[in-house]
Amino acid sequence: MTRGRPARAVALAAAVLLTSACDVPVTGVATAASSVPDGPASPAELEALLVDSVPSGLPRLPDADVRPPAGEKSVEDVAAYADDPARERHVLLADYGYRFGWECFWGVDGGAMTSVFVHRMKNPAGAAALARDLAANDATYYAGALSDNPPDLPGGCRLLTVEHARPGSALDGPAAISWCGHGVFSVSVTAVSDSVEAAQAEVRELLPAQLDRLD
Repeated sequence: MTRGRPARAVALAAAVLLTSACDVPVTGVATAASSVPDGPASPAELEALLVDSVPSGLPRLPDADVRPPAGEKSVEDVAAYADDPARERHVLLADYGYRFGWECFWGVDGGAMTSVFVHRMKNPAGAAALARDLAANDATYYAGALSDNPPDLPGGCRLLTVEHARPGSALDGPAAISWCGHGVFSVSVTAVSDSVEAAQAEVRELLPAQLDRLD
């Protein structure tokens, strides 16, 4: 990711952070579980559950300024990040029970960036499976240090820290990337900052706030 126009920086992050499918296909299979009716029934209802600010105070990037646009995400939108959209769409629907999602970005031109991705699945098993598989895929892609259930994050979450991004990996600064299965939601909070410590601090404060809004 080059630190130039925020829209370009965010687009590169979204294409890798959301599915990692361009390089490492998501292949996990959710365990059996019945559908859970609780939770937002539409993308608009999901949007209302996302945080509206981040601890670092970074300004919100308008959804339309992100390429591809942030905001509402359908299964077709998510699948389009992959080399094989048709296959990815099948995986998202069949293996994870994907319904819809919402993405938000905060950042400054040539500086730090924070993002929140919340995806609504049909059941908790699908949400947990997607979070688990995204964490494993991104750990491979970014060659970072992955921790399961780190003590400074809510239970059932994973944290990837990247001190020195692999060339061409779309990260140009130290980063902390978290994933959680939270009920029917798969949640990811990412921070790119001037140090891993600063990125972790952003994630540690922001992630619980986002999870609380989903309860």
